[in-house]
Amino acid sequence: MEKNFLWGGASAANQCEGAYLEAGKGLSIMDVMTNGSKESKRKITDGILPEYYYPNHDGNRFYEHYQEDIALMAEMGFKCYRMSIAWTRIFPRGDEERPNEAGLEFYENVFKELKKYNIEPVVTLSHYEMPLHLVEEYGSWRNRKVVDFFVTYAEAVMERYKDYVRYWITFNEINAVEFMPYYPAGLVIQEDENRNQVIYQAAHHMLLASAKVVKRAHAINPENKVGCMALFGVNYPRTCHPDDVLKAELTNQDFLGIPDVQIFGYYSDYQLAQYKKKNVALVMNPEDADILKAGKVDFCSFSYYMSMVQGEQREGEPLAKGNMVAGLENPYLENNEWGWQIDPVGLRITLNHLYQKYRIPLFIVENGLGAEDVLLEDGSVHDEYRIDYLRRHLLEMKKAVEEDGVPLIGYTMWGCIDLVSAGSGEMKKRYGLVYVDKDDFGNGTYKRYKKDSFYWYKEMIESNGESLLEE
Repeated sequence: MEKNFLWGGASAANQCEGAYLEAGKGLSIMDVMTNGSKESKRKITDGILPEYYYPNHDGNRFYEHYQEDIALMAEMGFKCYRMSIAWTRIFPRGDEERPNEAGLEFYENVFKELKKYNIEPVVTLSHYEMPLHLVEEYGSWRNRKVVDFFVTYAEAVMERYKDYVRYWITFNEINAVEFMPYYPAGLVIQEDENRNQVIYQAAHHMLLASAKVVKRAHAINPENKVGCMALFGVNYPRTCHPDDVLKAELTNQDFLGIPDVQIFGYYSDYQLAQYKKKNVALVMNPEDADILKAGKVDFCSFSYYMSMVQGEQREGEPLAKGNMVAGLENPYLENNEWGWQIDPVGLRITLNHLYQKYRIPLFIVENGLGAEDVLLEDGSVHDEYRIDYLRRHLLEMKKAVEEDGVPLIGYTMWGCIDLVSAGSGEMKKRYGLVYVDKDDFGNGTYKRYKKDSFYWYKEMIESNGESLLEE
């Protein structure tokens, strides 16, 4: 790996910070999501109701522990930390004219702490936490007015932090709007609405916002690098039957239709054909094409947790589970505790697929294993399964870079310090290298404990990935 390769970890403000009303912060869409489990989905409630527990309200209390947590990152040798800014800390309702100074000061303190340890922040502007007020008052991203609200927010933080941040990501997984519209776009589809029309019109507004922010970022600081962030894992055909191969290929294109716009600056012919097939008629202003073209991103970041298999589903055949999407089960792969199929080689294939398609630098900003870790009486956590997962994925990543020639900026493993699961709202679905003493209902000391994987990751970073070849 190159000497300047960015090794690190990743988190999202709504899943880790807590302090959900501290220092003027407003309510976000995740503040009205209850906890869930393997068996039951999270609920979106009308306001905050006393009979429910809302795990994002306290997260892992990063808001209080950020100095300790950043010191732990530094001890592991992190070169970067992918984090997000809570939009509602800066603009509590989302439509204010002036930002909340207390929110700006909090993140400035975080960035100063990162700078103290020479850790590069990689900042996502919106990671599943838009202001609830924008949903209730404006209909969320259905409304083109939200584009300007987002640009105002982005300008405020990019101006304030131009001396601290040079890697920005506009939105986390816009393409997830097709599967889980509430998370990236705050959309709850009504019964009388055309689901596809609402989703893709909202996505168009988000793409306009992203493009405008890319242009402003380059104007604010020419050294800024701005990326998109896609949910993607390669889709395999079930067999070599042409129908299966075609279905897998088209599914890959479906996943990347929205990132295509951020990278190429226009809608692909394939995507426009899909809109026509789905009876979607985008409402576009005359200037939209120029806005998209002028706001192309500098790099493509993505999350990779699993690959999927596409083909004809046989009667009674179960689907392989995923956080937001599902495919057929791959008999050559093992599953984790939540039914996700583990495919390290799929990461190498995905890297090659994305680079051959886009020809811009890539950045793996989410990859990791959720598991029920056990904290022992002596404060240790023996998570050899996570070490095995990371080792196998990172080895394939290394091959993609060194043998296949894929230009990769960095790797940030997901949930470096235990946080609330976005999909299930659980705490026991732990991803971190650091254990946080909190259960699924907020009970615990919130004390941090180093897992065995903490020491393994530290050694791996020290060797710049060379230790992967020795195991």
